[in-house]
Amino acid sequence: MNQQDAKQRFRHDGYVFLQQFLGETDVAEIRENMTRFIQDVLPSLPVEQVYYEDPGDPITLKQIQQLGKHDSYFGHWQNNSAFRELAELLLEGAVIPTNMQYFNKPPGIGKATPPHQDGFYFMLDPCEAVTLWLALEKVDEENGCVRYIRGSHCEGMRPHRRTETLGFSQGIADFPTGDDMAKEVAFPAQAGDLLAHHALTIHRADQNCSQSRTRQAIGLIYYSERAQENAATAEAYQKKLAKCLTATGKVIRKA
Repeated sequence: MNQQDAKQRFRHDGYVFLQQFLGETDVAEIRENMTRFIQDVLPSLPVEQVYYEDPGDPITLKQIQQLGKHDSYFGHWQNNSAFRELAELLLEGAVIPTNMQYFNKPPGIGKATPPHQDGFYFMLDPCEAVTLWLALEKVDEENGCVRYIRGSHCEGMRPHRRTETLGFSQGIADFPTGDDMAKEVAFPAQAGDLLAHHALTIHRADQNCSQSRTRQAIGLIYYSERAQENAATAEAYQKKLAKCLTATGKVIRKA
């Protein structure tokens, strides 16, 4: 897909699917460095940036925040790579690299991702941001592929409410409604395939029903430089969330 087609698809649908965005060599290198990061860097991270399906079981690791801030290898991918170039293309201007995340749905226990809009978390005005989601292995309907509601980015922000899903604390309160399901499109992917979606695009993913396969991916978030973040509100929300997660035992404070 050429650049103009990618921009048009993104504008019209609120997302674009780019097959083999990265080749096998790059994906293998990212996976190797992800293993290194988990072994060497993760133990020193703030607990609110590392989520497990079971906080007492490291095998159930499901999400890590801010890879790029904690490791120069991932910082390069976040700040100086084809990912940032794509974000600038789709947002039609300069961008601010904001987060690089690791996602996983462990076999058999990886929970569903509730329908949500990323922009609800971002607190931007205007809400101009893009999330890039790179598959690190085969992803299909069995282990929880991403599902988008086509054109939902044109309909504004839907009401959200608290969920019980760790890592996705807010979900759309009235989903599904109207023709949500008629517009839903599932995106099975191979390692190296990339999905990019607008901050207002509604998306979700089912649980991992496989008993043997993980569902690993990397996510990168870029804000448009035109967008202004309500930093105080965002910080207050994160502090409140971290306190809630600790109180409910979803993350465990280090001794």
